[in-house]
Amino acid sequence: MSKMIAMEVPQAGAKLQRVEREIPKPSPKQLLIKIDACGVCHSDSLTVEGHIPGIVYPRVPGHEVIGVVQEVGSVVEGWKPGDRIGVGWFGGSCGYCTRCCKGDSFACSNITAFTGLTSDGGYATHMLADVSAAAHVPSDLDEVESAPLLCAGVTTFNALRNSGARPGDLVAILGVGGLGHLAVQFAARQGFRTVAVNRGRDKEELIRSLGAHDYIDTTKGDPAEALQKMGGAKAILATVTSADAMQSVLGGLGPNGTMMVIGAVSGFPINTLDMLSKRSSVRGWYSGVAIDSEETLDFSKLHKISPINEIFPFDEAQAAYDRMMSGKARFRVVLKMS
Repeated sequence: MSKMIAMEVPQAGAKLQRVEREIPKPSPKQLLIKIDACGVCHSDSLTVEGHIPGIVYPRVPGHEVIGVVQEVGSVVEGWKPGDRIGVGWFGGSCGYCTRCCKGDSFACSNITAFTGLTSDGGYATHMLADVSAAAHVPSDLDEVESAPLLCAGVTTFNALRNSGARPGDLVAILGVGGLGHLAVQFAARQGFRTVAVNRGRDKEELIRSLGAHDYIDTTKGDPAEALQKMGGAKAILATVTSADAMQSVLGGLGPNGTMMVIGAVSGFPINTLDMLSKRSSVRGWYSGVAIDSEETLDFSKLHKISPINEIFPFDEAQAAYDRMMSGKARFRVVLKMS
């Protein structure tokens, strides 16, 4: 049998290790993927650093995968060798829920795998994926450019379209890094009046060129007050991992507004009186299922949305991971396999 190369984590906290393995055979409901590109996401640190109990090592991280189907399982329908395929965090379900149940199924008890966490992911030349996790990739999307859309993309796109905002509404994007620069593009193309909220002005020109209609520098005043002067936000997408930043902008919600939290923090104080008077809310949102990934990719193709990436060759996976973890990358990091 032919060999594959993987960058695996031998144990929690260890460096990535280049290993040679046999190319696996797909089970009846699986697909064998030859990987072209894989995004390097901060969530990969859950696997690398062992932040979640129960991870079985060695484990291959990576959940922003684009490649080509090489082999299909015996009962798989709708896929054939040569098809372009994408796989995100959602690694498969038991099949009791239908594939079209949208993001509501993501939190259900029937999920059986998370790519790169409970099953091996995309820091490799090949991987197996459950057919329920597979997303069709448009033929004219560049695999390296588009890989981060399978996590950063679907998370921001899905959160915005489930925020309750309608075209013309004021939507604020808190933080304009790896998630936020995509959120600005999705928000503007979904027809929202898009306001970027960030510390400092070094990214303002770029973020405006991506579609932001307004920009709030949090070092120059109260961002919540600034949003209220604009009429109050129907939605705030919080992409940062700072509780203080989230608290500082929450008061900028307008009546019936919602803060969609996609950056993980342990918690932050909430002015319940203000929220009661506005009937506002704070809601968590987390990625999506395969159909959401497909719709994210299709929307990105239609509106020419793409992440800004730093590209690393596959053999430099550790350097790519370190660059991502440093927080200095602009804005996403991607491994190119070939």
